[in-house]
Amino acid sequence: MRTIRRGGEYELDIKKSRFICALARVGDADEARAFIAERRKLHWNATHNCTAYVVGPDGGVQRSSDDGEPSGTAGVPMLEVLRHRGITDTVAVVTRYFGGVKLGAGGLIRAYGNAVSAAIDEVGVLERRTLPVVAVVADYLQAGRLERDLRDSRHHVLDVHYGADVQIDIALAESDPSEFAAWLAEATGGQAVFEVQGSTTVEVPPAS
Repeated sequence: MRTIRRGGEYELDIKKSRFICALARVGDADEARAFIAERRKLHWNATHNCTAYVVGPDGGVQRSSDDGEPSGTAGVPMLEVLRHRGITDTVAVVTRYFGGVKLGAGGLIRAYGNAVSAAIDEVGVLERRTLPVVAVVADYLQAGRLERDLRDSRHHVLDVHYGADVQIDIALAESDPSEFAAWLAEATGGQAVFEVQGSTTVEVPPAS
């Protein structure tokens, strides 16, 4: 799954109507509803505040609202954009200020969908990946250079612990630790050891 990099706003003007899409990262449905309430309060005089959100590790909770627009012309196309892009833990509110020109059902579907899509492009997305976590143990003579090499690598340094030796906790960039084992042996002359500790979920830029 993916999520948005950050919250933000994007505005489209279509046939004199203003469509303002606000996006936010949320942890659950309650946070999504709270953001929706906040936007509706902010834009209390708007013609419509249409909404869609997807939450959960697998995007299992999905809701949308047309807020007075013709059924299926606002909330559903907004939700479809989130679903099509595989985005979760995100809420979208598109505020419309009517400009006097009716768009028709097809025009509304395109307008609301495009507003969400353009807003996502504006804030960016991150890919969520579950990666194995390993604890690397090295002596103090090697630890400094090893930590620098790891921070410059594709792997993600999570924490460093100093004791009799130095332990560096890393989320591996690949799911198979064997490649990392070969790299570590070469980098330290076989002097450092590692142990798989479990897994973690990290957010990384999607592969192009």
